[in-house]
Amino acid sequence: MRDDYRSSRRALDATDLARVAVMAATIAVLGLPGSFNVFGAVPITAQSLGVMLAGAILGPRLGALSVVVLLALTATGLPLLAGGRGGLGVFVGPSAGYAIGWIAAAFVIGLIVHATPYKPTVWRTALGVVVGGILVDYAFGIPVQSLVTRLPLGETALTSLVFVPGDLVKAVLATLVVVGLVRAYPRAFRRTWQPRKQRDTDDQVQAGR
Repeated sequence: MRDDYRSSRRALDATDLARVAVMAATIAVLGLPGSFNVFGAVPITAQSLGVMLAGAILGPRLGALSVVVLLALTATGLPLLAGGRGGLGVFVGPSAGYAIGWIAAAFVIGLIVHATPYKPTVWRTALGVVVGGILVDYAFGIPVQSLVTRLPLGETALTSLVFVPGDLVKAVLATLVVVGLVRAYPRAFRRTWQPRKQRDTDDQVQAGR
């Protein structure tokens, strides 16, 4: 377990940077189908699904970094957000809080999904993507949306409930993808997990104490 945590703090290497770049590109590609607006304010896109995958697959540090890379490139003017949006203007609009919140969302998702030295389970992955990808992102997005639109915070939070069903669908998809990767291609996570048998033995030893 200590080895896993030590490896999570190691310096970035070429493989890490490549994984970050691929995930940033994945989030950008998920914006290609475009978006549609709710009440003419915040667009609904598939890109938050990419953020969920970034945190769950890459872990807290690299997952958040992949979002930072995407947003930094967007700030330079590249049209990487859904609907071909780019430039500094996207960071002062109603959806700015949600975009910035992606960084914290990916970090929290990674913390929860990779909280133990064991393979991510369905329930731990689902918890991570819901708490990080929905609750944390809303905690950033709703106040900023309220400030920009000049609507009361409570009213803004209430109207934001329209996003919840779609985000829950994306959370389910992210969970299925992550669990599928754990089984079919564990190398995507670039870490070593403690075998279940070892965990059971440790539990028995602790119970004996």
